[in-house]
Amino acid sequence: MIESSRSGVRIDLNEFKLHLYLRNKSQLTLHFNSPSRRFYLSVIALVVNEMKKLGKIKSISLQEHLDQLALLNESIGDAAGSSEKENLLPRIYRKWKNSLPNLEEAPLFKILGRKKEEGDGAIGKIYSFTDAEKDAWANLFEYMGSEENVRIKFAIDKIGVGLNETEIIFEGSRNGDAWNRFTSSLKRNGKEKSEPREDSAILEPSPTSFSPPQKGKFTWLSRHQWIGLIAAVGILAGGVIIVKHYLSPTPIMVASVDRMKYPLPDRPSIAVLPFVNMSEDPNQDFFSDGLTEEVITTLSKSPHLFVIARNSAFTFKGKPIRIDHVAEQLGVRYVLEGSVRREAMRVRITAQFIDALTGHHLWAERYDREMKEILTLQDEIALKIMTALHVKLQKDDARVMARGVKNLESYLKAMEGWQLVHRGTKEDNALARSLAREAIALDPNYARGFHLLATTHVRDVWLGTAKPPQESLERAIEITQKAIALDPTDDNPRSFLAYLYAMTRQWDKGFPEVEKALALQPNSPEALYNLGAFLFLASKPEEAIPLFKESIRLNPFAPAGHFRTLSGAYCQTHRHEEAIEMAKIAVQRAPESHASYLQLAAVLSVGGYIEEARGAAAQVLKINPKFSVQQYAGALAFKDRSHLDYMIDALHKAGLK
Repeated sequence: MIESSRSGVRIDLNEFKLHLYLRNKSQLTLHFNSPSRRFYLSVIALVVNEMKKLGKIKSISLQEHLDQLALLNESIGDAAGSSEKENLLPRIYRKWKNSLPNLEEAPLFKILGRKKEEGDGAIGKIYSFTDAEKDAWANLFEYMGSEENVRIKFAIDKIGVGLNETEIIFEGSRNGDAWNRFTSSLKRNGKEKSEPREDSAILEPSPTSFSPPQKGKFTWLSRHQWIGLIAAVGILAGGVIIVKHYLSPTPIMVASVDRMKYPLPDRPSIAVLPFVNMSEDPNQDFFSDGLTEEVITTLSKSPHLFVIARNSAFTFKGKPIRIDHVAEQLGVRYVLEGSVRREAMRVRITAQFIDALTGHHLWAERYDREMKEILTLQDEIALKIMTALHVKLQKDDARVMARGVKNLESYLKAMEGWQLVHRGTKEDNALARSLAREAIALDPNYARGFHLLATTHVRDVWLGTAKPPQESLERAIEITQKAIALDPTDDNPRSFLAYLYAMTRQWDKGFPEVEKALALQPNSPEALYNLGAFLFLASKPEEAIPLFKESIRLNPFAPAGHFRTLSGAYCQTHRHEEAIEMAKIAVQRAPESHASYLQLAAVLSVGGYIEEARGAAAQVLKINPKFSVQQYAGALAFKDRSHLDYMIDALHKAGLK
């Protein structure tokens, strides 16, 4: 159960569970299932949060956090004991010393998935663990001093866990943000209990419920749905509802237009942040990430919206989130964030849609559905955003990635495969191909399964595992054509096919596919980039540049290759300073890539900066000592040979051979 190996700890303040995950695939889940027990889990969370703030695993003085401890005791602890210092701190000390380390009798928690058995003598029923397991658990609870002067430590290093492998989760947030949300919700709950409400005020209840709703009572979800209905009616009537209490337990910093890295578009602009995986199994990230991608895809169908691409949105995954910071970094006004919990054949999703310029929640919702409803639910979330922004999808635009799914297991396998493809390793690519084949076997008419399979063949070319590359490309074209035949309305395989035609120099076939992809999804940064790449390779750089720029605006954290190609287009139009600027960004994005330094060497050479160009060329050879200009030229597909010669000459001047 517990071993001295690298693993992970998750403190779930939504359900008051502590999870231990170990590399040998075993796990332990402790449920603190009463008010007094919840109090002690929150004490553990407080200690972990303080250690994270310090950046080290060390003892924390309880006396310095007496106010927070009193808040915890008076709220979730249900005032089971006095909150006075002389009573509260000694009580925590005694429990930390004697009760929490007791894994066998477990006086302060229930161990899920296990049953107590009769013990020896007068002990009564106990959980069965080895001596090593019991000692490992007990060693987590270190203390110094005693009574009111106690300092305590949750010694995760004793089981081989680091601070970066330990997390606190609450309401879709992690670690420090989660703790702040948690304590703020407790403060607000206490204030609402102590202050009478005016009948005329529209107040929303706390989104955190620490006990299951009882039959016949007015639950948070049903109440929220009524508020949502009232808001919808108000919108249709042209009225305005002013809400004074928001769902977020912590104040949201307001974004500033002046601090935005990019000017706001002339249509509603949205970033969909990666949904946080709240499932007990951390390997379910593929599911929460897949849900995020599909919401992005559905929203991107509308020409009335500006939707940030997946690549850029996912740069915020696993990081502390500040809505104002996200909006300013991406140049958007609206942000969607949420969490996903998958349990067997049910899925629970929370989502909130925020106006970053005002800090207002336009809506927040919780969904508890069967897995078979997940496809419909994805559309519901997208359509709810559309309604809030007064825009609509066209009649047949909804559900792009999920369209055509008849087998849920096939859909889930493809979803997992796409997450593996994004990782970009040889091993992950092989696993993704296996999952694609399994998805197709389960549903031979699932277009996205074929698209995934084709993508793995192209990844072989990029990763250098395709032998020969031409056969992999031809196979990818054949499979992608099959995907398009199964679903002609999906822009993704069309855009991908156009890219494949460029790789194989089939110009006449490629242009129509990209144009069709853009018509299907005008917000697609991939389609915009692919069309730009076509024009660039077809020796039409002037027409390619605006498409590259629009693609990067939709995807501010685009891969280095996008900036390299834009740099090349600027270079072909003799805009050398802009070409150098884009090449430098490519180097910043991928400093380990010889291709980024290669582009920088070329444009510096063309711009007349020969010494700097030679410095960049030296970096190319440092990263890839076997580089040759001839091999590089053979991989380029310029329609006009003079453009290729232009680049070759620049590289020779930089000292490359």
